[in-house]
Amino acid sequence: MERKQTAVLVAGSWGTALARVLADNGHDVRLWTRNPEQAEEINEKRRNTRFLQDAVIPEGITAFTEMRDVLAGAEMVLFVAPSAAMREVAQNAASHLGRETLVVHATKGFEAGTLKRMSTVLAEELGRGESEIVCLSGPSHAEEVIVRQPTTVVVASRNSERAEAAQDYFMNDAYFRVYTNPDLIGVETSGAVKNIIALGAGLSDGLGFGDNAKAALVTRGLAEIARLGAAMGANPLTFAGLAGVGDLIATCTSRHSRNWRAGSMLGQGVPLDEVLRRIGMVVEGVRTTKFAHELASRYGVEMPITDQLYAVLFEGKAPEQAVGDLMGRVRTHEIEEIAAASREKWLK
Repeated sequence: MERKQTAVLVAGSWGTALARVLADNGHDVRLWTRNPEQAEEINEKRRNTRFLQDAVIPEGITAFTEMRDVLAGAEMVLFVAPSAAMREVAQNAASHLGRETLVVHATKGFEAGTLKRMSTVLAEELGRGESEIVCLSGPSHAEEVIVRQPTTVVVASRNSERAEAAQDYFMNDAYFRVYTNPDLIGVETSGAVKNIIALGAGLSDGLGFGDNAKAALVTRGLAEIARLGAAMGANPLTFAGLAGVGDLIATCTSRHSRNWRAGSMLGQGVPLDEVLRRIGMVVEGVRTTKFAHELASRYGVEMPITDQLYAVLFEGKAPEQAVGDLMGRVRTHEIEEIAAASREKWLK
């Protein structure tokens, strides 16, 4: 594999784990952080203890605090900023980014206010078409990737050449397998909304409910993700793949999931502010619940699990009452129409 200069923005848990994949694949990796102490720890001690405890960071990764230094000569840049910071990070990167640089992001969420997907935010700030952006998503915990546990993800782009280029950067035969997918909307929507369902799964566990309840919640949660995604223009088949049900299973069942842990604490009666303080890192599902609630209204999509979680998080509703209201909903058919027009478009 040809050795290339790559850049990763920022040095959180997922950014650091993906930097390891790139370094293992023989690339030079520059990792950006605003924090000089974090950069020093990565460069001198080969650790990123705030996010990944004692995991060893390979020598092929170098941390920088100046954007111009990390992007100088980069042939591929990976944005892994939290959704709340993505636009600012992209703005800071824009003037230092070469026109031919491949742009990939691995952030799961929507932008506050605009409710835009991350590819749209990047396209706007970098002066590119959305077809020039690639999204990496799928069932992938940073804590497992950093120690080279077998992982499979998908890279999505409307431009197949860019998706395949990203695939070449990240895929290896040892532990990281990458598929391509042309459905950028579906992959991004799945990655964002599954965090809401993971909150619900954690809430169910925190309340002491069993596997029956969680299986039902995850299954019906997938139906909500598919309804919203299809209304936004996604291919319904995407939700049966790695970025859909695959990511949903991993996030709803793993001790590594911050969203599951947050939901579990909420179910045990811990106030939301205290939950976020204890976790100490971004819990995207909390913000995404608010945004998906707004998107459901915008697109006229029914999302009862999201609605109940919104009430618990932002309206003070008791988790037990939310569960009762979900169980007491009017009876209906399981097989629902999921944006028939969109399905026909994709399945022709």
